Amino acid sequence: MEIITHLINDTVEFYKWSLTIADKRVEKWPLMDSPLPTLAISTSYLLFLWLGPKYMKNREPFQLRKTLIVYNFSMVFFNFFIFKELFLAARAAKYSYICQPVDYSDDPNEVRVAAALWWYFISKGVEYLDTVFFILRKKFNQISFLHVYHHCTMFTLWWIGIKWVAGGQSFFGAHMNAAIHVLMYLYYGLAACGPKVQKYLWWKKYLTIIQMIQFHVTIGHTALSLYIDCQFPHWMHWALIGYAITFIILFGNFYYQTYRRQPKRDAPSKPGKSVSNGVPNGAIPVSNGVAGKPEEKPAENGRRKRKGRAKRD
Repeated sequence: MEIITHLINDTVEFYKWSLTIADKRVEKWPLMDSPLPTLAISTSYLLFLWLGPKYMKNREPFQLRKTLIVYNFSMVFFNFFIFKELFLAARAAKYSYICQPVDYSDDPNEVRVAAALWWYFISKGVEYLDTVFFILRKKFNQISFLHVYHHCTMFTLWWIGIKWVAGGQSFFGAHMNAAIHVLMYLYYGLAACGPKVQKYLWWKKYLTIIQMIQFHVTIGHTALSLYIDCQFPHWMHWALIGYAITFIILFGNFYYQTYRRQPKRDAPSKPGKSVSNGVPNGAIPVSNGVAGKPEEKPAENGRRKRKGRAKRD
C-alpha cells in the first residue's frame, strides 16, 4: 500500500512540475486548464460504447440519413478550415517543413497556429459522433478495435499536444491529417446521399491507402527531426513514432483483411458480415455507417419481406 501511495504522490508531483513548462498561451482556453474534462468526455464515450448497444438491442435502428448528410459535409468544411488555417499561418510564420521548434511567444501567426491546432483537437472530440451514429443505426459490426482505438486515443492524446507543444512540428501531422479527413468525410457525405451516388464511389479503398501513407510519412518526418537534432521535445518525437507504428499495423491488417484476403469458396457466410455493393461493411475503418444498404432477397410471392421500418430523423 505504501508503494502505491508513493507512486501516486510522485505522479502528482511530476504533473505539477510539467505544468511549469506547459504552454501558457492555451492555459485559459476551453478544456485546456485541466485534463479532467477531456478524460470525462472520453470516459463517457467508452461508457456509451458499452451501454448504447444494450439500449438499442430490442429497438428499431434509426435511419438518420439527413443527419448523416449534414454531419459529414459539416466535417468536410470543419477540417478544410483547420487545414487552411494551419497552412496559411505556418506559411506566414515562415515555418520549416524539416524542423520547426515551438515558439511560445504571442506573435499573431504563432497564436493562429496554436488556435488552429486547438480546433483540430476539438474536431477529434466531435468525431466521437461517428461511433454514436453507428450504435443508433445498429451497425455494431463496424465498431472495430481500430475504430475505437483511433477515436479515443486521438482526442485524449492531442490534449497533451496542445497543452505542451501547440506549434512547431505539431502543425505538420495535424494539417496533413485534416486534409485527409476532408476527403474521408466527403466520401461519407456522398455515400449518405444514397445508391444513386454510391455507385460512383469506387475510390473507397484508396482512402485507406492514403491513411497508411500518412503514417509512413509521419514516421519518416519524425525520424529525420531526431536525426538532425531538431529543437522539439524528443519524448514527443519518440511517442509519435510508436503511435504511428500501431496505426500502420492496425490499418495494414484491416486493408489485408478487406481488400487482399481471398474469401474461401463454398464457405457459408458468417453472420454479422453483411455485404454492400460487393464490399464488406466497414471497408473504411473510421466511418459513421454510411455504406450502402444490403440487397434484400425477394420472397416466394415476388414481394420483398419487410421486417419493420427504421426510425427516421
